[in-house]
Amino acid sequence: METTQDYVMVSLKLLGALGLLIFGMKMMSDALQKMAGPQLRHILAKMTTNRVTGMLTGTMVTCAVQSSSATTVMTVSFVSAGLLTLSQAISVIMGANIGTTLTAWIMSLGYNVDLTNVVFPAFFLGMILIYKKRHRYVGDFLFGIAFMFLSLVMLSTGGKELDLAHNESVVNFFASFDTNSHLTILAFLAIGTIITCIVQSSAAVMAITILLCSTGVLPIYLGIALVMGENIGTTATANLAALGANTQARRAALAHLLFNVFGVIWVLCVFYPFVNMVCEFVGYDPSMAGQTERLPVVLAMFHTCFNVTNTALLIGLIPQMERVVCWLLPKQEQPKQEELRLQYIKSNLIQTPEIAVLQAQKETALFGERVQRMFDMVCQLVEEKDEKAFVHLYSEIEHQEDLTDQMEIGIARFLEHVSNDHLSDDTKVKIRQMMREVSELESIGDACYKLARTMNRLQETGQELTKEQLARLKAIMTLCNDALTQMNHVMHGHRSEHDIHNSYRIENEINQMRQQMKTENIRSVNEREYGYAIGTFYIDLINECEKLGDYVINVVQARFGK
Repeated sequence: METTQDYVMVSLKLLGALGLLIFGMKMMSDALQKMAGPQLRHILAKMTTNRVTGMLTGTMVTCAVQSSSATTVMTVSFVSAGLLTLSQAISVIMGANIGTTLTAWIMSLGYNVDLTNVVFPAFFLGMILIYKKRHRYVGDFLFGIAFMFLSLVMLSTGGKELDLAHNESVVNFFASFDTNSHLTILAFLAIGTIITCIVQSSAAVMAITILLCSTGVLPIYLGIALVMGENIGTTATANLAALGANTQARRAALAHLLFNVFGVIWVLCVFYPFVNMVCEFVGYDPSMAGQTERLPVVLAMFHTCFNVTNTALLIGLIPQMERVVCWLLPKQEQPKQEELRLQYIKSNLIQTPEIAVLQAQKETALFGERVQRMFDMVCQLVEEKDEKAFVHLYSEIEHQEDLTDQMEIGIARFLEHVSNDHLSDDTKVKIRQMMREVSELESIGDACYKLARTMNRLQETGQELTKEQLARLKAIMTLCNDALTQMNHVMHGHRSEHDIHNSYRIENEINQMRQQMKTENIRSVNEREYGYAIGTFYIDLINECEKLGDYVINVVQARFGK
């Protein structure tokens, strides 16, 4: 009875250690991403000029954040936001698979080296840094890595306490499996895949595998089968994240799955020779009992050899992989109502605040393009003479005004959600700037609608602007369009690439023209060149154009942080 109770207590301790391992790795990964978020973003966006640099970038980023899932979800987010092409994303994902092998080596180290002396100083130093808010992310990182190492010590200790090697029923259970049968290998591969999909942590499955192998009850062949299953199961994270994303993002996630499945297939074809070769690298003989201290190293070495070889085989076939995923996931025709959805913002793809800010920036730039297209419709409305076409165009402008309201609310809610996280000072500033941008962009949409509504009221009266008024109105609207064009240039590029004085110059021209037109209108009405009612409509249109110019300069100032 006491033995049973002991097993229960040790098993609970091991489950707690696994939970601590998952928490520690997540804490460490999140802290690293927050510390290096903008840099990671720029690295992923710029250091993927070809398949080799893309692969090296994926390796480097994954080693930095200690999470292949974080890198792949980040990559899927970038594909969704249009920052990476599908072929670039595939090369980054290949590199992420290599980078994640570092985790296996850290775990094998944890089982062979007593890390207790490192853990407690890390906790103490981490607590000091967390209370010093300036370095709280470094403190979070130290806490995460301390939790991870502590959990590895607990797993190693718990495995020794279980003493499974002397538990006859456990030994007989694993001995009942024929390690020379491919069916057994496939069964354990499926078990590894399912467990990884459930716990959403390849590190946890690797820790379980190392624990069982290091106790001597799990043969190395079955342990390696579990590791292969973990390689497939870890792709579930990116595929789940991509469910609500666009087609290109889902293709990138699918490419990750196909890449790992292909690797497992060719390894299964040469399974025993390949595993024996890996064992020879570390001086382990699978046919001999004992040597359990080498088994964690064998698993880490297999993980590395598998991913490096798989990448070497497939890196030259990225165009073919791209064609396969495009064939499996063809681009679907988007219904007209699809335009109501935000294109780049997908809340389920948020991995770090920096990525979320990037998505919001892309969506805000799209918002700027939408209001300029709306203003183009207003310019067409001014010249439209056909009554039926006029009514149709006015109705479309009304619809676009409704969409601008929805875009403002959608982006603002997304930014509010992001602002609930722990943010760096730079990220807080960016969010405030974008909140101001979307508010001003919605005001531009309102100004466009007011212009259209004034034109509609004018048409309902049966009156028309004079040729001189029409020419002047077109001139100021041309300046407004120039201002919108300049605004969109600023919003799409980095602010260091643009000069705010171009926007100031256009706004000054709009203000001067508006003042001149108001003065001329008073003179023309007094001299009875046209009636007071026409003059009122004319001034309303001019004033709205001037307001639109003010909203544009407000967007540009927000973008420049002024």
